[in-house]
Amino acid sequence: MPLDDRKLKILQTIIRNYLETGEPVGSRTISKFADLNLSSATIRNEMADLEEMGYILQPYTSAGRIPSDKGYRLYVDTMMDEKNREIDELKETLLEKADKIDHLLKQAAKVLAVNTNYASMISAPNYRHNKLKFIQLTKVDKNQLLAVIVVEGNVIKNHILNLAEQLDDETLLKLNILLNTHLNGLSIDDISLSMIQTLKKQAGSYSAIVGEVIEAVGDAIKADEDLEIYTSGTNNIFKYPELADHHKASELISAFEEKRLLTELVSENGGDSTGIQVYIGNETSIQSMKDCSIVTATYELEEGMRGTIGIIGPKRMDYDKVVGVLKSLKSQLEDLYKN
Repeated sequence: MPLDDRKLKILQTIIRNYLETGEPVGSRTISKFADLNLSSATIRNEMADLEEMGYILQPYTSAGRIPSDKGYRLYVDTMMDEKNREIDELKETLLEKADKIDHLLKQAAKVLAVNTNYASMISAPNYRHNKLKFIQLTKVDKNQLLAVIVVEGNVIKNHILNLAEQLDDETLLKLNILLNTHLNGLSIDDISLSMIQTLKKQAGSYSAIVGEVIEAVGDAIKADEDLEIYTSGTNNIFKYPELADHHKASELISAFEEKRLLTELVSENGGDSTGIQVYIGNETSIQSMKDCSIVTATYELEEGMRGTIGIIGPKRMDYDKVVGVLKSLKSQLEDLYKN
């Protein structure tokens, strides 16, 4: 059942007050807002309806109300759209383009934590559905070849092959043509056993070289599966009483230090969409983050080259600001990479 305008305004007022204070909100507090023009009795009746509908909770007897996960969800999905503010707080820091993407991401994670007062994480770009672009075999000396393997995102991997016998230039040229003709544009899943057998057969006495090159191709394509994740602002967790409990805080800090759960978060985010994702409370599968809200954005530096930006904080986080900061950072990362 959709909420009418009056209930929406009361719910919005409760959420905004709770975001600012962290304290349950009573009808007397709500009645002070002039644009409502409602008596305390009317507000209490509306709050009772909102509680029955599952949008707010009463944490203990005689207390005011706090938002439920359902209430936060409605706020995120509808009320936040009314503001749609553009946040430009990262502009000065990120205008200086870093020489390396990992330096840029480390810097961005720190700025993100400072600007939001929450914990932040950024995963390095991962090459999804990675494909081979080309292979170049060249002589190092009479007993060694260098296999230069280029995959999507222009990532270059080098592999040294030891030779049992010396190759002449004509044979090397034929092997280059054979490998590139059959393998260029393929992902690791596309390289079947029958294809490998066909290539080895065509290579004749040089089948061992082809086999080793194919193994190196597989390693190059899969090399980016281990995510690098940069974090910052872990100590910000202690600023929020609902997360500062020793057990909760230690679990969250462990998650940031070990990063295994953050890798799960990136996988949960999926990366198939470059929009904003919001996980409130139990909406995340990560047990140690059930008392948190997590807001993520997927940035794309070029086709198939994606990473995840995330903010982890209390459920009463300032969603408007967080979403605005993430949109701004996502846009700047993509622009800086292209320039």
